[in-house]
Amino acid sequence: MSARPDRAESGGPVTPAPLEVLRHVFGFPAFRGLQEAAVAHVVAGGDALVLMPTGGGKSICYQVPALCRDGTALVVSPLIALMDDQVAALRQLGIAAGALHSEQDPDAQRATGRELESGRLDLLYVSPERLLTPSMQERLARRLLALIAIDEAHCVSQWGHEFRPEYRALACLPERFPGVPRVALTATADPRTRADILASLAMPDATVFAASFHRPNLHVAAEPKVGEMAQLAALLRRHRDAAGIVYCGSRAKTERVAQSLAGQGLPAVAFHAGLPPEVKRAALTRFRSGEPMVMVATIAFGMGIDRPDVRFVAHLDMPDSPEAFYQQIGRAGRDGERADTLLLYGGEDIARARHWLGQSAAPEAQKQVMRARLEAMIRLTETAQCRTASLLACFGEELGGSCGHCDNCETPASVFDGTVEAQKVLSAVVRTGQRFGAKHVVEVLLGEASEAVTRWAHDRLPTFGVGRDRPSRFWHGVIRQLVALGALDVVEEDRFRTLRLDAERARPILRGETRVELREEAMRPAARPVRRERPTVSSPEAADSGGLFEALRKWRAEEAKAQAVPPYVIFHDMVLREIAAVRPATRDELGEIKGVGTSKLARYGTAVLALVGAAR
Repeated sequence: MSARPDRAESGGPVTPAPLEVLRHVFGFPAFRGLQEAAVAHVVAGGDALVLMPTGGGKSICYQVPALCRDGTALVVSPLIALMDDQVAALRQLGIAAGALHSEQDPDAQRATGRELESGRLDLLYVSPERLLTPSMQERLARRLLALIAIDEAHCVSQWGHEFRPEYRALACLPERFPGVPRVALTATADPRTRADILASLAMPDATVFAASFHRPNLHVAAEPKVGEMAQLAALLRRHRDAAGIVYCGSRAKTERVAQSLAGQGLPAVAFHAGLPPEVKRAALTRFRSGEPMVMVATIAFGMGIDRPDVRFVAHLDMPDSPEAFYQQIGRAGRDGERADTLLLYGGEDIARARHWLGQSAAPEAQKQVMRARLEAMIRLTETAQCRTASLLACFGEELGGSCGHCDNCETPASVFDGTVEAQKVLSAVVRTGQRFGAKHVVEVLLGEASEAVTRWAHDRLPTFGVGRDRPSRFWHGVIRQLVALGALDVVEEDRFRTLRLDAERARPILRGETRVELREEAMRPAARPVRRERPTVSSPEAADSGGLFEALRKWRAEEAKAQAVPPYVIFHDMVLREIAAVRPATRDELGEIKGVGTSKLARYGTAVLALVGAAR
């Protein structure tokens, strides 16, 4: 079945208006933001680079033109999970969509191939590797292509955080398929990456449509590690019976954290690239099913996951760039409702990231860019300013004020002249021979005559006890911030972590030539349980919509199971909430609900109206 209009009496194709497609197929009354301009440009045959945040509606910018232009739209997508979710969602809308990938059985591949050859496909999703094979290109050369969409286009950039070399070969597309408009789309690209995308894809004349990357529904927070499992537990308590992602920096830590959470009775599973394929498939299937769960994962998980109701994303280790951080937290709150993000970081994370970057075999020019991005990420963790504004600045966007919904806006951080305190720490590191870790240095500062301190005669140093006026946590915070500033480094030596000075940055501080501003360490008050906004309507039944909403969710779950698709491709929660609040009595009234297009109205209208009628 295709969502394309029927042929006219003359036999020629009917070219529907984009707004007509948006309303009747997708069930949306109007375009959002830059969507309308981008769609019109692509429908007219122009190339485009579309930059929109996750949840901003990027896919509309190629899916609507695909139905307005004659031929099959080709969509280049990097992950199988992404393809399958998109295809399932489009088929729910009555759009003839298919995918060709390595995990399909031969019968499914042959069926999609026949649909392509017969011209019945509106959209075909393929990986860049498959697209670039001679057989696939020969196959496509025989078809009329409506457009070529390159999703997750940041993968083409060598400066990006998810660089995929095979994406660079897509520069051949204008030569192989001349005259076919191309649209590259991404939610993550700083100015350098944007320029590289256009150059690498040979799109010099493409129009750039760049929306704001600000997502007001995301609460961005960062905390120094003082007991990461306890800090994570506090976040999880605020999101009982919800879905979330916890990112870890290693496979071993992923499994360890998942086991710990599962041992506490939480529905947590691990996901990383080293797990057996059947284990990963089971975890992904469970996550896509819509059940409440905690996915503990490396960054191998999440790209292309369309689940809209992820209520939190936590990082137990610091990402290596603001782009990677933004991409990962963007997997939360795709439905527009509030979602929490929490980044836990420490001096060891920072030192480890710098160490691995130093060991990288990348060309020096690329390492310089990577180094700049790492330092921007470090500054983001320690900033006392609006954290959202600081994050957006990494993408060249000026917020024009404070966001009002990050941790620093809700609980402003105090900053003080910490030059003297920094000098005390650096002096203690020097006088103990730069051979000890933070714990030992802090014991010296506090004047604690521990066994190690007395054994090394460090209780006789001039720095012994010079920090008695401050608690241990304060000095650990100063050390961490000096590591972030680059004045201190954490070195792995014989399985021990030792503090060492970076002479170039530490010497001016010790001489009093450089003023050091530090954040005052303070525990943030526990966040209040999240209250989710519900649709506000004037009907008297709105206050009692909860029972109907749950009934609709139960029906959706059963329907999704029967079709073997994720529940959210049938209807998002926000659509069900509006139905429960408005309580439509007729098919026409149900069709006015945003997100209920012609196909879904025909497929599900009777069942939904029956549930609404039973709740009256």
